[in-house]
Amino acid sequence: MAGERLTLVVQERESCGSRESRRLRRDGFVPGVLYGSGNPRAFYVNERELRRVLTGDHGLHAILDVVLDGQEKAHHAVLKDYQLDARRSTLMHVDLHEVRLDRPIQTQVAIEAVGTPEGVTQGGILQVLVHQANVEALPMEVPDRLEIDVTDLNIGDSAQMARLQVPERVTLLDDPETVIVAVLAPRALELPEDVVEEGEGEEEEGEGEAAEEGAAEQAPAEPEAEES
Repeated sequence: MAGERLTLVVQERESCGSRESRRLRRDGFVPGVLYGSGNPRAFYVNERELRRVLTGDHGLHAILDVVLDGQEKAHHAVLKDYQLDARRSTLMHVDLHEVRLDRPIQTQVAIEAVGTPEGVTQGGILQVLVHQANVEALPMEVPDRLEIDVTDLNIGDSAQMARLQVPERVTLLDDPETVIVAVLAPRALELPEDVVEEGEGEEEEGEGEAAEEGAAEQAPAEPEAEES
């Protein structure tokens, strides 16, 4: 559960725009916006500090006590969205959403398959079709992940959303009949290329001998037929 609250001290941004954002990133900061009660508030925060709070035990579901530098009041917030630089894996921008701890929120949590299916030990392949579930819960009650036990799945079996282990005070918003995982039959074995080529050669040779025997019993073909 996201029961831990982490303090994040940020600096308000007096100016916005792409030029200012690039300057902040060069200096090791991440620009962001805090949404919620009142007008959105632009801020920037040290990237290492932001990574620290977002890579803790509760990951992206941590409850953040966002403190604007120079103020005492903390704004309870959750991560709403973020952008990564695909080449350097650095945070480019972050959006936080202010929440009330006594009101439920809707969010997505990761689905984790637990156990090794019987069908996999028999040569089958486990295919995960859905990786996240939509839930509603109080901010401090949002689970870090939802587990689904797949141990008893045989080849051809599947497991649905209804099988997720959902805590009591968490509401699953997805269709319970949605298939999450399935165990597929193993792919047909492919013969080595040299075996296939030998088989094809033998067949062609047999066909050639039969054709020669048939030709011996028939009258000689005309030149045009031979050319075709």
